[in-house]
Amino acid sequence: MHIAIIGAGIIGVTTAYELAEGGHAVTVFERHSSVAEEASFANAGIVAPGFVAPWRAPHWLRLFWSRSPAASRLTWPLSSADLTWLRRQRSAGMPAMRALGQAAMQRLATYSRERLHQITERLDYTFDRTEGILILLRTARNRERAQPTLVRLRDAGASCREISADEARQIEPALHPNTPLAGAIHVPDGEAGNCRQFAVIARDAAEQKGAQFVFNTSVIGIDPSYPASLWIAGETQPRGFDAVVLCTGAAASELLAPLGLRLPLASVYGYSISAPVDEPALAPRAAVFDGRIAIARLGQRVRVAGLAEIGGRHDNASTRAHALPAWAEQRLYRTLTDWFPAAARLTNGVQVWRGARPTLPDGPPALGASGLPGLWLNLGHGAHGWCMACGAARIVADLLEGHAPEIDLQGLEPERWR
Repeated sequence: MHIAIIGAGIIGVTTAYELAEGGHAVTVFERHSSVAEEASFANAGIVAPGFVAPWRAPHWLRLFWSRSPAASRLTWPLSSADLTWLRRQRSAGMPAMRALGQAAMQRLATYSRERLHQITERLDYTFDRTEGILILLRTARNRERAQPTLVRLRDAGASCREISADEARQIEPALHPNTPLAGAIHVPDGEAGNCRQFAVIARDAAEQKGAQFVFNTSVIGIDPSYPASLWIAGETQPRGFDAVVLCTGAAASELLAPLGLRLPLASVYGYSISAPVDEPALAPRAAVFDGRIAIARLGQRVRVAGLAEIGGRHDNASTRAHALPAWAEQRLYRTLTDWFPAAARLTNGVQVWRGARPTLPDGPPALGASGLPGLWLNLGHGAHGWCMACGAARIVADLLEGHAPEIDLQGLEPERWR
C-alpha cells in the first residue's frame, strides 16, 4: 500500500519506520524542516512504564474551575475548549476510569519499551541514553507520600526499592550534600534517552527502507468524501493514497473537525532547559526526579524538564523558539542548582524548550481506525509520547495490515471518544 503519514514527530517517524519495514510505500508530510521539531524536541527523555499515568490538572485549577465559570480570567487564556476538556478530565478522573486509563497506558508503555529495545538492537546506531532513575525524597513526609508511587511502580513490574539518603548518594555521588534528602526510590531498570536523536535514527532507517519525508510542507485538509486523500498547501489537486495515518499532535483537531471527528485534545505544555556538562564528576550519572521535575544526563548535556500548563498559546512556530514563563524557568533552574549546582555551564549554550503535548482527558492515546475509510489515528500521547512511540507505531501498523496487535487495546481505541 501507499500510505501517507501526517507529522514527523517521534510518533510519525516510528510509524513510518514500522510501515516501511513492512514493505509499504510511505510518504511523510511535515510542516517543519526536520523531524522532532515540536513535542519530541527536548522532552525529559524518561522511558519507564511505571512512571506513566494520566495527567491531572493541578488541584487549585480544578477547584477554581468548578467554582467559577469565569476561569478564562486567569492570567493566561483558557478557551471554552480548554474548559470543556477540564470538565471531561474531571469525569475521567473517577477512580474506576482513572485505573482503566492508567492500566492501558502502562500496558502500552511496557510493550513500547520492549519494541524500542528490539529496534535499537536491530539498527546499527547509538543515541544518548542512561540507565537508572532515582526519585528523590527531601523530607520524611515526602517518603510517606511516595508510598503510592512505590506501589504503582511495583504493580507496573518495575524493579524498585526504597533506599536511604546515603545509598542514594552512592548511586548519584554528585548530589549536593547540603540539600536535604530523607531517602529515595531507586528504579534501576528505568532509563532516559534522547528522543530527538532516536527520531533522526528512525527516519534514516525508514528512508533506507524506501520511505520519503517531505519537509516544509503543510497538509491543510483531508478530503471528506475520500479520507485517504490529502490537500497540500500550494497545490490545486489533492493527493490520493491507500491510507493515511494522522500523527500530527496539536494540529490534529483542525484536520479532524471538518470530517465530523472531534477528539477532545488539549495542549498541555511542558518545559525544559538543556545545558552542556561543565564538570562530568559533578553531573548526574543517569536521571533523578524531584517532584514533577526530571534531571537527566544525556550525553554531554544535562536536561531539566517537567511542569505543565494548560491553556498556553500554540502556533505554527517551533515551540523551542518561545521563552518559558518566568515561574517555570525559575523552578527548573532552582531544582538543578539544588541538586547539581556545578553540573552544567549555564552562562552560554543553554537550550530552552516549550512543547505542546496533545492530551486526551483520560490519559491514553487514540490508536487505530478513525471510523472513516482509509484514515487511521496515532494521537494524544500527552507527555508520554517518547515512552509509548515504538509500541503505538507497531500497533497501528498491525491494525492497518489486518493483524492482531500483541497487546490488549482496551482503553486505547479511538471510538471511546466518538
